Amino acid sequence: MNFWKMHGLGNDYVVIDNRNGVLNEGELPKLASKICNRRFGIGADGLLLIYPSKKADVKMRIFNQDGSEAEMCGNGIRCLAKYCFENGLVQRPSILVETLAGVKALDLKIENGLVKSARVNMGSPSFKAEDVPIKWDGPFINNPIHVGGETIKATALSMGNPHCVVFVEDVEGYPVQKLGPLLENHELFPKRTNVEFVQIISRDKLKVRVWERGVGETMACGTGACASVVAAKVLGKVDETVTVKLPGGELTVEYRSVVFMEGPAEKVFEGVINL
Repeated sequence: MNFWKMHGLGNDYVVIDNRNGVLNEGELPKLASKICNRRFGIGADGLLLIYPSKKADVKMRIFNQDGSEAEMCGNGIRCLAKYCFENGLVQRPSILVETLAGVKALDLKIENGLVKSARVNMGSPSFKAEDVPIKWDGPFINNPIHVGGETIKATALSMGNPHCVVFVEDVEGYPVQKLGPLLENHELFPKRTNVEFVQIISRDKLKVRVWERGVGETMACGTGACASVVAAKVLGKVDETVTVKLPGGELTVEYRSVVFMEGPAEKVFEGVINL
């Protein structure tokens, strides 16, 4: 099976074209865990699979390291768009990708026939409890959560997938490895959640660390960057256009009524794996 190893700001993926349906549906969770294993597989944060779509150019399915399927992935969708363009699946500098979170539109920045970056229309965020989902009556905005023997304030929202945003004074020194998994698996979140720890640098810059559901702390998270900006904007902490600094690099996020995210996508290598 041919594959590309790719990353968006160090958030890395194995991308496989499965439009022919050769991969067994029931084996996908186990396959994802095997491929993503950094010692016994290729190694990645997730597995991206390309399928035919009746409503877009292609359909993207995302499997995390633990085999769980995610609704949407901001860094992953940029990588998948680059793969599709450079392999001739799409031959124009715009692409529609079907996801479990709906159809997303991307505009590609192309240099010498290669995709350097992509701007993604991430759609509108939702604070509805049933959309996140969160076991709460109404929006959960800057409310207390009891976790790990302490109480922190958090904001829950959906970017097509669940997010819990926590604002901190010093994100570098914050106990992400301790509180990340506790919040991911908190009883408030029936489908678990991604967790963003966010430091406000200025009205147009955030510094963020992300604990991703089913993966752990990652170098970057596109939907997490978007959720961080949305939560900060709703709380009056930032303006409409914000640079989000993640351990792997920077993304630009704009939030008005909808969210736009722009960032790079890189191919690391390609290969063949026996499955």
